[in-house]
Amino acid sequence: MLRRLWRQDAALLRGLAAYRRHPHARDLPDPPVLWREGSARLLDFGGTGRPVLFVPSLVNRAYVLDLDEGGSMMRWLAANGVRPLLLDWGWPGEAERRFTLTDHIAGRLERAILAAPPGLALAGYCMGGLLALAAALRRPDRVSALALLATPWDFAADPQARGLSRLLPGLEPMMEPMGALGVDMLQSLFAMLDPYAIPEKFRAFSRLDPTSARARRFVALEDWLNDGVPLAAPVARETLGGWYGENTPGRGEWAVAGLPVRPRDWRGPAFVAVPARDRIVPPPSALPLAAALPAAAVHLVPAGHIGMVAGQSAEAALWRPLRDWIAGV
Repeated sequence: MLRRLWRQDAALLRGLAAYRRHPHARDLPDPPVLWREGSARLLDFGGTGRPVLFVPSLVNRAYVLDLDEGGSMMRWLAANGVRPLLLDWGWPGEAERRFTLTDHIAGRLERAILAAPPGLALAGYCMGGLLALAAALRRPDRVSALALLATPWDFAADPQARGLSRLLPGLEPMMEPMGALGVDMLQSLFAMLDPYAIPEKFRAFSRLDPTSARARRFVALEDWLNDGVPLAAPVARETLGGWYGENTPGRGEWAVAGLPVRPRDWRGPAFVAVPARDRIVPPPSALPLAAALPAAAVHLVPAGHIGMVAGQSAEAALWRPLRDWIAGV
C-alpha cells in the first residue's frame, strides 16, 4: 500500500513539474469588438450564415470557447457556415461587483442581443445557459433559436448542491471587503465537486509525450482553469443560496426583473447538449431542462463538462452536431 501511494505521489509531482515547464502559451489575436459596455465585450468572429451569440459562465473566462489554435469552437464554427459572436463578460470592476443576475441578463446581455445582427440564435454554456434562457424568454422578438450546453436546471438532483449552499454564511466575511467571491475560493468550491480528479489528471499528464497535441491541449485548458475571475457578491448569493440552496429554477421560482424563467414558455427551436461524464452539471440536473422545453433536440455527449467544448474530441462530440442543428433551424 505504501509503495503504491509513493508511486502515485511521484507521478503527481512529475505531472505538476511537467505542466509548469511546458512552453505552450495561448497566442490568439482577439477578433473585432462589435459592442462594448463596462467590462463586457461582444466579440465577432466573422463567418457567414446565421449569427449565434454565445453566453459563457460568469465564473470563468469566455475564451474556453476560443481556446487555442485548432481548439477554438468559435473559429471552427466561423469557418463552417456560422457567424459566432462571443460575449466576454470581462473582469468585474466596481460597477459589476454590485450587479445582480437581473443586471447581467436584463441589462448587459439584453443590450448585447440588441447590438447583434437580426435572426439571432442564442447559445449558453453552463451557467451561461441559464442566463441565455432567461434572456430568450425576455426577447423572443430578437432570439429565434436557443442552444443550451451543459446547463443545470434541477439543482435538487445534484447531491452536492445543498452542501455548497451551506457554505454561503461562511463566505460572507470573505466577500465583504472586495464585493465579490474571489478566484481562489471559487476554485476551491469547484475542486470540492470532485476532489480526486485534480491529482489524477496530473498523474495522467505525467505519462504524456510533452510534444503531443494532447499535452498541449491539457496545458491550454489548465492555464484557462487557473485564469479565473471573481464572482460579484450579489450573484454569489443568488446562485449559491437561490439556485443551489433552494432550487429556485427547478421549482419554477426563479424570476428575472419580475418575469418567471419557465422553459415551457420558450416556443422556438431548442438544442440541449448534455455531457454524459459531467461532474459539474450532472445529467440528472440538465435533463429536466430538456424535458421542460416544448421543442428540444437533446444531444447526449460522450464527454465531460469542459471536454465537450474544448477537448480533443470536441469537434465530433459537439461542434459538428451543433453546427448541423443551427443550419437546420
